[in-house]
Amino acid sequence: MRGGTVQINWHDLQPVLSLDFHPASGRLATAGADHDVKIWVIGSDGSEDKLPTATFQSGLAPNGTAHSSAVNVIRFSPSGEYLASGADGGGISLWKLHSTDDGEAWKAHKTLLFHHKDVLDLQWSHDSTILVSASVDNTCIIWDAIKGTVHQKLEGHLHYVQGVAWDPLGQYIASLSSDRTCKIYANKPQGKSKNAEKMNFVCQHTLVKIEFQNHDESKPPVKSHMFHDETLPSFFRRLAWSPDGSFLVLPSGLSKHSSEVINTAYIMPRRDLSRPAIQLPGASKAIVAVRFCPVLFRSCGSNSDGFFKLPYRVVFAVATLNSLYVYDTESVPPILIHAGLHYAAITDIAWSSDAKYLAVSSRDGYCTIIEFDNDELGQPHILSGGKGVAEGNITCEKKPLSGDSMEVDVDASKIKMEARPVAVRVALPPVLAEDVSLRTGELVEGNVICENKEQATVESIEVDAGANKVKTAVSPKPVEVTPPPVSTKNNASSKPTKKRITPIAIN
Repeated sequence: MRGGTVQINWHDLQPVLSLDFHPASGRLATAGADHDVKIWVIGSDGSEDKLPTATFQSGLAPNGTAHSSAVNVIRFSPSGEYLASGADGGGISLWKLHSTDDGEAWKAHKTLLFHHKDVLDLQWSHDSTILVSASVDNTCIIWDAIKGTVHQKLEGHLHYVQGVAWDPLGQYIASLSSDRTCKIYANKPQGKSKNAEKMNFVCQHTLVKIEFQNHDESKPPVKSHMFHDETLPSFFRRLAWSPDGSFLVLPSGLSKHSSEVINTAYIMPRRDLSRPAIQLPGASKAIVAVRFCPVLFRSCGSNSDGFFKLPYRVVFAVATLNSLYVYDTESVPPILIHAGLHYAAITDIAWSSDAKYLAVSSRDGYCTIIEFDNDELGQPHILSGGKGVAEGNITCEKKPLSGDSMEVDVDASKIKMEARPVAVRVALPPVLAEDVSLRTGELVEGNVICENKEQATVESIEVDAGANKVKTAVSPKPVEVTPPPVSTKNNASSKPTKKRITPIAIN
């Protein structure tokens, strides 16, 4: 693994607000506050001491800029035929790939106009025919990308919608807002006739608060919001589904056990999207983006430390305002940590389709590119039939656990920046949600330190679309995974334009 900040003029030193890799060619598209979208060729000579390179290929609008305002998000369609870009002012542009004598070119295809305020996030359906957008006007819109028309408008948020995620199996849409709620929309077609609408999303869950039992049993439980409010210093809360659709990861989370507030991300199992099953706290800054590696990897054969009973490994990246964590589903601590990457907030993250590159964009005007060696993350796993997993592939072993929390020593020989073992604290509920399998065997028998931790419940609102019924769901306390501490010592000189921060990596 090698990588770092590529110091080139990405967008005239303006903030880089989004980026994405083409699923076939591997080209990197970036969007900036300079109103433009640019296409780059990412390469490497394989040298251990050299960073990956980025070579400018083209802009989407050779004679001007792609938009008349800052471009907040770009996403390639899964087919690779289209590129969608969303900008300030509410405009969404669809660009189509054309073959030319010089190679390839992206040409304006359609303009989608319905939002009346800034578009902050976009997501394609798995078949590249539907696009969903999130906006500062407090709404999400489902677009027919082929016709360029509005299919459905999703309302209900009371503040900016800063992230949206499309279930790869097509059953759910999730949105995350600065009103401190996450809404889960389920597809419930209307009618049974042949002409009935096949796509009709209704709000099934609204995640609002998490409840903790007070240390003093004589006092009532303490409730706190699950997410940051509008003071979060980022316009983005980019949530994401796993590529197999088995779970959803929500950024911008808060975990408040007492007076201490911990930044976290929530993992939502597919079978029960009304409550989180796992928390990933420990970040010093708020988590603003999640992105899954599109490649599934073969199981390592021993996932006693993991949380999911899957026949393969899923790898995903979590970005805070100033750092990057990479997790997989067969280990408790992150498999990679980068800190001190940029001088300003991270805005987006993206994986190449072959899992070779992981890219990060920032408001400081630069991008970081991390290159992985062949099979460094593992051997690719091919799903039978090329389809996503069924809902039942994440299960729970319903058995009482020996304690509410444990500490696990991580092998110090595997940590480059630390010469001593690092303790990873994992808080465990008495019984976990039905979707998640805690692989506790060897861990429970090893060095386990039990503490009298407060138990927690999650408050959510479930709406029955067929009747005017609202009910409250209560769940066990989510699992907490605290990554090893990371030293963020700034090794840069007093002149940041001359020398940038050296990333700190753990693998």
